[in-house]
Amino acid sequence: MKIIKEISILLGASIIAAFAVNYFSPTGIAVIGQWDTAKGVITANGKNDIVLNDLEIGNVTSAKKLYDSRRFVFVDARSRDDYDEGHIKGAVSLPVGQFDEKLETFLEQYPPEKPIITYCSGRTCEDSHKLAQLLLQLGYTEISVFIDGFPGWEAEGHPIE
Repeated sequence: MKIIKEISILLGASIIAAFAVNYFSPTGIAVIGQWDTAKGVITANGKNDIVLNDLEIGNVTSAKKLYDSRRFVFVDARSRDDYDEGHIKGAVSLPVGQFDEKLETFLEQYPPEKPIITYCSGRTCEDSHKLAQLLLQLGYTEISVFIDGFPGWEAEGHPIE
């Protein structure tokens, strides 16, 4: 009986220590997350979470209306290979993985006051949120994230290249 009590105490202390280390770690794992794609881009809601839910365009119909207004630049955050395989017609490629090397050219063509909509591969992809955050840090003020991305756009039969 004494051994069971000691094991229970050790196990309890270990669990508490693990949660404490995870909580204070800058790269800790989120205990609670948002895993329902119906609510937006999935995210672990970690300390370094980059999902900016207030910037999200939640459906293809709304994105298409903005596209038709011709006021916004649609910016593809996916890799150049994915972009070359198909993208929203007229969209600009600015892969998150090549942001620093492509930035100068992008800035020359699209000043910070230009309204931008970023997108990637849908609700399981955070690249469009990462790109939106990087552009916000550079002073872009009107940025939205189209969370259904290229797959949602293509599924609705909207213009692609």
